[in-house]
Formats: sequence, structure tokens, C-alpha cells
Amino acid sequence: MLFLQLLIDGLITGCAFGVVAVTFTVIYTTTQVFHIGHGSIYTLGGYVTWYLTEQGVPFVLALPVAVIVCAAAGALIQGQLYNRLMQRKATPLVLLIASLGAALVIENTLAAVFSPNILNFTTVWGNRTVSLAGVTLGLAQVAILVADLALFGGMVAWANYTALGKRTRAVAANDFLAEITRLEPRRVHVAVLAITSGVVAIPGSLIALDHGMYPYSGTLVVLTATIAMISGGLGNLIGGFIAAVILSVVQTVSTIFMPGEWSIAATFGLFVVLMIFKPTGLFVRATT
Repeated sequence: MLFLQLLIDGLITGCAFGVVAVTFTVIYTTTQVFHIGHGSIYTLGGYVTWYLTEQGVPFVLALPVAVIVCAAAGALIQGQLYNRLMQRKATPLVLLIASLGAALVIENTLAAVFSPNILNFTTVWGNRTVSLAGVTLGLAQVAILVADLALFGGMVAWANYTALGKRTRAVAANDFLAEITRLEPRRVHVAVLAITSGVVAIPGSLIALDHGMYPYSGTLVVLTATIAMISGGLGNLIGGFIAAVILSVVQTVSTIFMPGEWSIAATFGLFVVLMIFKPTGLFVRATT
């Protein structure tokens, strides 16, 4: 029964990580920026939602505000940081360092304002549980599962069937050609950062509701998303999501056989083995 409980917990958490992996994939394939700050935006969403609920704002109203704040932060980072560096022909290494700097600014600001300690929501419904076939699930976990599956489907549909999604795919395929055909890739980059940043505010808030949060939690999340993006097949949204779920399940279930602090090592070990035998990832066909 413990195995089943851990399996379900891993699947639910994996869906949240999967959304981060999907959005991270869209960012990287479109902008070619390894946006480490994406994990910090994920964390920021949880803090905004937590702060508003502590002020008496209902969770269902606080969450959309967090989405807007994170979307604005993402657009600001892309428009005022990455785009300016790109205009100056900055190298990928410079962009990576800039992204790390943005992440550190967000994380340390959160630590300075809210303290570096773990914070928990006091929302009553988030602590309620339901039992199904011997497995206990919190209402927050149910919300995570439903919301993240919907977000995953929405991101795939957006990328494949909307005008902006198709435009984004065109920019990702050939940035230079997109420039000369007046697709305005720099504006597309800003739109992509805004959309993806707003999206990750939702799993960031729901995971915080379930597990609590601290300012530096986004580092592990974005690291897991990176592994999922590569192991799922670079540019493959569905593959990245599935890989994130698998990684989360392995990390969670492995606590049966080894101490919890080694579960992350198990995840990275799986990634190393996979890269040796399947360096192109589990799913090669790109969907963006």
C-alpha cells in the first residue's frame, strides 16, 4: 500500500513538473535561452498566492493575480534583459549568466521579504483529504492533477492550433527567416515568456499549497524540467511531460529502497544511463 501511495504522489507531483518541463521547452526552443529563472518564476507564483490568501483574499481570486504577476515578470525579463542582450550580440554563455542573475535576484528578494524559512498556506480546504482504494489524497493534490493535466493539454493545443503558437513554432524553427519575413521574433519571445511564466504560476501555487514553499525551491524544479526536456526529446512537449512524470515517480518511489536524500541522485543516475543509451531522448519527433 505504501508503494501505491508513493506512486500516486509521484504521478501527481510529476504532472506539476511536467508543466514546468513543457513551458521550459517552449522557452528554450523559441528563444535559445537556458532560462534558469523559470524556476524562480514558478516559486514567485506560490509566494504571491500565499501572500494574498494571508490578507484574506480567496485562493480562487489570488491564483489569477499570481498568474498575471508572473506573466508580467516573465515579459519584463525577456523584454528588458534577454532582448537587450541579444541586440548586443551577446553569447549564449552571457545569456545563461544573465538568467542565473535574474533567478538569484528573485529568490533572494523573496527570502529577504518573506524570510528563507518554509512557509505553509493556512487555507482550510487545502488540508482536507479524501480516501480512494486505500490511498489518501489531499484536495490540493486533486487540484494539482486536474489543473496540470488541463494546462498540459492547453499548451499542446496552443502550440499546434493557435496563430501565436504556429508563429512561435516558425520562430523556433528559423529565427533569421522569421526576422526577414516580418514575424517579429523579439515580440514573439516576449509573448512566449509571458505565457509560460503565467502558466507555471499555477503549479507553483498548487504545489506550495500542498507541500509548503521556500525561496530556493525553484532550483530543483527547473533542474528536473531540464532533465525531462532533454530525456523526453528536445522540442517534444508530450515527451518532456511524460519524462517529467517518470522522473518524479522514480524520485518518489525510490525512497522505499534508499534514504530520501538519495532520491535525487537516483533521478540523475537514471538520466545519465538514458543519455548513454539514448542520447537523442526517448521521443525524437518534435511537436514545436
